Amino acid sequence: MGLTVTEKILDDHLVDGELVPGEEIGITIDQVLTQDTTGTMVWLQFEAMDLDEVKTDLAAQYCDHQTYQFDFKNTDDHRFLRSAAGTYGAYFSRPGNGICHQVHKERFAKPGATLLGSDSHTPTPGGLGQLAIGSGGIDVAVAMGGAPYFFEMPEIVNVHLTGELSPWATAKDVILELLRRLTVKGGVGRIFEFTGPGVSTLTVPERTTITNMGTELGATSSIFPTDELTRDYLERLGRVDDYVEVTADPDAEYDETIEVDLSSIEPLVAAPSMPDNVVPVREVAGEAVEQVIIGSCTNGAYEDILASAKMLEGRQVDPRTEMIVAPGSKQASEMLAREGWTAEMMAAGVNFSEATCGACIGVGHVPGSDSVSVRTFNRNFEGRSGLEDDAVYLSSPEVATAAALAGELIDPRDLAETLGDMSPPGMEIPETFDGSTTDLITPENAVDDRLIKGPNIGDVPLKDGLSAHIEGPVLLKMGDNITTDHIIPAKGDVLMYRSNIPKLSEYTLSRVDESFASRALEADGGILLAAENYGQGSSREHAAMCPMYLGIEAVLAQSFARIHRANLINFGILPLVIDADTYAQIDQGDTVSIVESDISGAVLAGADTFDIAINDELEASATLDATHRERELLAAGGKLQHARNLQAAGGSAAAGD
Repeated sequence: MGLTVTEKILDDHLVDGELVPGEEIGITIDQVLTQDTTGTMVWLQFEAMDLDEVKTDLAAQYCDHQTYQFDFKNTDDHRFLRSAAGTYGAYFSRPGNGICHQVHKERFAKPGATLLGSDSHTPTPGGLGQLAIGSGGIDVAVAMGGAPYFFEMPEIVNVHLTGELSPWATAKDVILELLRRLTVKGGVGRIFEFTGPGVSTLTVPERTTITNMGTELGATSSIFPTDELTRDYLERLGRVDDYVEVTADPDAEYDETIEVDLSSIEPLVAAPSMPDNVVPVREVAGEAVEQVIIGSCTNGAYEDILASAKMLEGRQVDPRTEMIVAPGSKQASEMLAREGWTAEMMAAGVNFSEATCGACIGVGHVPGSDSVSVRTFNRNFEGRSGLEDDAVYLSSPEVATAAALAGELIDPRDLAETLGDMSPPGMEIPETFDGSTTDLITPENAVDDRLIKGPNIGDVPLKDGLSAHIEGPVLLKMGDNITTDHIIPAKGDVLMYRSNIPKLSEYTLSRVDESFASRALEADGGILLAAENYGQGSSREHAAMCPMYLGIEAVLAQSFARIHRANLINFGILPLVIDADTYAQIDQGDTVSIVESDISGAVLAGADTFDIAINDELEASATLDATHRERELLAAGGKLQHARNLQAAGGSAAAGD
């Protein structure tokens, strides 16, 4: 039997386990990336393991979330990150240089290699044939120390592409179509591999749009094979030597096949407030739009903004609508400026932002109350824009620009017909990407050789080992699809405390219940209860670290998002799965106890079913699906504590897996 692209890369990097869906495997990691809101903890954890230098082929530290530096705490974080990169041997991308996924695609993405990143949209380079996976920060720190990355072998789904996109349909519409079909839970435990004759009709930037937003399906990763288009793109980047051929064998077998006829794709939008709430633009046409933003790691590349610029040439944004461009990288900004497109867009009424995640996480450009914002981003979770009752639509740059010109949602095909002189912009790739590298500091040219910590940078919190007995109140009962934005908001006034866990913990679950943190402290800990897909969204390990700091010992949920489940284990919180009936029986405020004489011992012994008592009356059961390695982490109190225990016993901290 032949191998898929995914299996070939995994097989080349496999150090433990077998490539059988559901089995735990360990792989070597070639590259790692982290960004400024997760990176501070990554490097503090790296330091706590007493490691001397980065062991992966490449490590890159980006500053992309807090670039406006509206508080000394943000600036101190960036200074610390620069010092960590210099001390341990990583590339450092200065604030304003761009979003990690876009800059990594431009500078480092490598076909056939593995990439682990402390950001959920790390799979972006899958469009170049790199197997890239998002994870919690402690996983990145351990991988940087030279240890394997362990995860459950996913199913591999063949997304078989045929046909070719029609004018005005885009790669963004392809991934929106998959979200419409599969929902935000449709990719859990899966890697999406794209095959078929339609692949050759998509440029690399179009492919990376799809792999970036495959994260919203809940997928472990998404990947395309490499071909002459990949080689040509790398040559234009000045990195043709990085090209290798990675294709599936003709007799490769997949766990499932999904057929997508590209010629049937039409302009789509994800309506408020979930990426899978997808409808054709024509179904919501006429909705007044007050704000449009082109950018983010999904559609902030030079090619994406150029498409918008072509549509705006000689025209003006509707006076009812504010339009902002937030480039994905400074290279994109520089190239557009040199070619005159920046001036053209400004003349049309566009405002330019720094190359930053910014508005995507609610930092800047917050929409007005009772208004509609159309964005080319990847997430429109309620409140993520910085406004709790927002109404954010996700779309392609073409649909967003059409909305800016019309002042309302409109299918760009209909706008083009009305205007009579607007042609589809298409996907134009420059002959060379010639932006400067001034803001990317190499390890050889490092500025610092020691760590520099400001007063807001604290220590990594540690948890004691798993308790022998767990009993406590259900501090919060939540519904489906609670995101990491709900658990730890990404707003600017919260982000500044990402390296100060005692302060950050005050905001834990504040978007669900403002009193949660104070109640958790008063109760001296307790238990969380959730329905389906708990912890979807960002990879931020703070969403597990802060509940741990507040004393949460277990989370009962009907299902968990992949990265968040791993983060809970990494910080010693027991993730127990319950059924819908049990969920319905438990109310907030009930006392739940795990009926076990020695929970830690039972976890280590491999117990997978635990009886639970509700108010000492009702009884139910919960399951723990965990590998032996994960059970050791839980018993120790988390991955960092486990690594420190190994080190104290004379082993290697980086062997903490």
